[in-house]
Amino acid sequence: MQQVKAVVARAKGAPVEVVTINVPDPGPGEALVKVQACGVCHTDLHYREGGINDDFPFLLGHEAAGVVEAVGEGVTDVAPGDFVVLNWRAVCGECRACKRGEPWYCFATHNATQKMTLAEGEGAGTELTPALGIGAFAEKTLVAAGQCTKVDPSARPAAVGLLGCGVMAGIGAAINTGGVTRGQSVAVIGCGGVGVAAVAGAALAGAGTIIAVDLDPEKLEIARGLGATHTVDSSSTDPVTAIQELTGGFGADVVIEAVGRPETWKQAFYARDLAGTVVLVGVPTPDMKVPDLPLIDVFGRGGALKSSWYGDCLPSRDFPMLVDLYRQGRLDLDAFVTEEIGIDDVEAAFDKMHGGPGQAPVLRSVVVLG
Repeated sequence: MQQVKAVVARAKGAPVEVVTINVPDPGPGEALVKVQACGVCHTDLHYREGGINDDFPFLLGHEAAGVVEAVGEGVTDVAPGDFVVLNWRAVCGECRACKRGEPWYCFATHNATQKMTLAEGEGAGTELTPALGIGAFAEKTLVAAGQCTKVDPSARPAAVGLLGCGVMAGIGAAINTGGVTRGQSVAVIGCGGVGVAAVAGAALAGAGTIIAVDLDPEKLEIARGLGATHTVDSSSTDPVTAIQELTGGFGADVVIEAVGRPETWKQAFYARDLAGTVVLVGVPTPDMKVPDLPLIDVFGRGGALKSSWYGDCLPSRDFPMLVDLYRQGRLDLDAFVTEEIGIDDVEAAFDKMHGGPGQAPVLRSVVVLG
């Protein structure tokens, strides 16, 4: 058992706290990871706001990279000293998806069995719920060994750790879910961290026309830097009309919706070409409904309407490949790191997510721990 500093959300809407927690020694199938960097994702804010569930207190943080410090019995894929990116889908290898050769759809992913707990003060001994089964706003965290993916140790932790969630979700939405191929046209609606990662994914796949859509001109400029060939300011231009005009009047082959709202999903539906693909990667709230669409349009336009969960990624396959592309200068993961902060600055990073007059866009604040 070790005691480390960590960021905890004790109650819905309450400011996060830096506290001391107990981290057990790894048991069978588990790994103890010394966290070097962890991105501040909107999902962490959703946990704090009670938008995921009410299993407080939460140990926040999940977009992380670090070094394996110890492993439990039966662990063979990683060893102490390995540099790893953490993932929240440790595949089981036994469920029906895994057995049919589609482990990226694994229906029985798992996390560490042992629980980390509060070490002192009010609620000492209380079990913590780690965000997405990781809990990496901490000097050390305990995870299932399958949540650790070995990558090139020369890579910058603050950059490659972001593959653990948002960046992988966007890149995977384009490459894995959307199946973008050479010469295709792609439109991305919503240019936050996930959206601009989808732009980067489309560029990696060789798309010919890549259209970025957002209300914020600064986000559009970031998207252009990551591969967008055209931008559309939807505060003043109808995005459906603009996307059609930029694709010969037809619409894009693949449209990726990275906002998670009914109105933008409807825009994506009508902005695609006949037999085109719509990918929903923006996360909606439970109260949102599919917009009113004539069923004849769903039938008559053909193609595919897909949702993308974690970019349909297989971490053991995708993380090392993307880190190698980063090391080769072909994928600018550094562009996603807006600022590096300390463990005491997570609450301030949440505030920056809401934006405000004169504030530059923040793709990711990254907590650097060592």
